[in-house]
Amino acid sequence: MSEFRKLSDSFYASPQVTPQEISEAAAMGITLVVNNRPDGEAPDQPEGAAIEAATRAAGMDYLAIPIGSAGFSEPQVEQLQDALAAASGPVLGFCRSGTRSTLLWSLARARTGEDPEEISEAAASAGYDVSPVRPAMDMFASSARS
Repeated sequence: MSEFRKLSDSFYASPQVTPQEISEAAAMGITLVVNNRPDGEAPDQPEGAAIEAATRAAGMDYLAIPIGSAGFSEPQVEQLQDALAAASGPVLGFCRSGTRSTLLWSLARARTGEDPEEISEAAASAGYDVSPVRPAMDMFASSARS
């Protein structure tokens, strides 16, 4: 059983998914799966290629934006922002726990000018804390509004 957590009508975050859980995402209407976990992070994690194959076989799009120990970069935020804008339906982002996917989503939403407080509340209601990136969210939102 999956642990897909709804952050908005258009985005879900999840801990590591398996190829078997991809059909569950498709049944929910997910149109894009975003992998934020680098391959080889843990010996027991499924390879990104296996998740991608299952995703494409289920008729969904797949995008890898790995977030490693170096943290987040603006190109990664922009890549997710563009993917969210182009998606034809809900998006599922995953990593080890769902936190990196949530943080990246938060930054991408703030970069469009969305209110950081509303983003923070949405993340908190799904069980995620975005305080580590809140200063960057505030900066992105302020820049987008000016």
